[in-house]
Amino acid sequence: MPRSKKGKRGSSKPGSLRQEVLQLQLSAKASPKGVRNGVKGESGASDDDPTSDILSHCSSASECTSVVEEAVGGEQVDELTAQEETEDKLKQCIDNLTDKSAKTRLAGLESLRQAFSSRVLYDFLTERRLTISDCLERSLKKGGVEEQAAAATVFTLLCIQLGGGDEAEEGFKMLRPIFTAILIDNSASVSVRQSCARALGVCCYVSTSEEGEDLIKSLALLESVFMSSYPNREGTLPTPKPGSPALHNAALQAWSLLVTLCPASRLAVLLDLHLPKLQACLQSSDVNYRITVGETIALLVELRRDIDEDFEVEDSESMCECLKSLATDSNKHRAKNDRRKQRSVFRDVLHYIESEDFTEETIRFGVESVYIDSWMRRRIYDAFKEILESGVRHHLQFNPLLRDIFGLGPPLILDAAVKANKISRFEKHLFNSAAFKARTKQRNKVRDKRADVM
Repeated sequence: MPRSKKGKRGSSKPGSLRQEVLQLQLSAKASPKGVRNGVKGESGASDDDPTSDILSHCSSASECTSVVEEAVGGEQVDELTAQEETEDKLKQCIDNLTDKSAKTRLAGLESLRQAFSSRVLYDFLTERRLTISDCLERSLKKGGVEEQAAAATVFTLLCIQLGGGDEAEEGFKMLRPIFTAILIDNSASVSVRQSCARALGVCCYVSTSEEGEDLIKSLALLESVFMSSYPNREGTLPTPKPGSPALHNAALQAWSLLVTLCPASRLAVLLDLHLPKLQACLQSSDVNYRITVGETIALLVELRRDIDEDFEVEDSESMCECLKSLATDSNKHRAKNDRRKQRSVFRDVLHYIESEDFTEETIRFGVESVYIDSWMRRRIYDAFKEILESGVRHHLQFNPLLRDIFGLGPPLILDAAVKANKISRFEKHLFNSAAFKARTKQRNKVRDKRADVM
């Protein structure tokens, strides 16, 4: 695209015409003194002549206007050119999804995954959502293992891009039967079933409403996957098959995300059904599954306490003893990093079960922050972070869906002056410390009132 020449048309503006008229008038009235000056002889104005100041001012104003217009025009053209180049590359990636070569299709899926996770492309994708959905459906049905797993991830990102509206719901209804078929197929690859479990959880969370039919069906399907890790009638945990702990982990994480949408009546039923069995799964041989089980227990208890402040966990002493042993686990046969991660998570779970204390976390992006101050918000944030990876902060800043989920309001529009005057890191630290202390004091007051009532 040819570069704009808007900034170089300053000579045709009224300010330049006025300058030429003044020069002609001064030339006609030139005096010998003006010629004597030598340097000023061309304009016929002396150093003391006020018209020379006018000429200088007009010339400077014209030059400044020209430079500003050229800079603004150049920025607009650069942004437009970059956007066009990006869209051309994305179109090519979409075309590659129908290529005969599996390698080309996989490369196209990987490029789309990176693009969808790193920027917001709502306008571009709204026009092409059906085409992309058809290509992803074909990959899920007929592609190899890697292609199927990548297609499930790309479709999840597509739902996040479309913002959870009718477009996302339409696409989810199209692909949910395929996710279901893969999840219940024991002969399918474990990695593909994991990707489908994550996709089912996030896409259902984004595109369905509370008490919707899709929500109930998705919860039941995910339960059927991870409940195979529950203890048998004798109370013994089954011997895990190769890869099954990772699948159970993905299914439980997706299920716990959807539980946050459940109404109070259904939540009570789910808690009574799953809490005792999940407590037994704390003895699982897989560290990641143990951690997910612990976080899910804390989430279920938190959701139940939000409904009933007087709720108490049955056999809480036994549960706390189990959590305490995991929080202080020092078995040498476990990897050092696994032990460290497990102890950190289960310390937080134990503190919450015993005293309702939650270790808060602050996620900063741009000039804003998101406070992770509950197990529910942590589960939601972790689910999107797992899919968006390093692009989660960009989406928190610009994606209306995530901003609505975390209560951030419409995306901020910051001009250069605001960006230049943003507060320093030290000032942010002071502000966040003060806010944390204020929240802690307020919560302590509420807890004191609860204790008085009890």
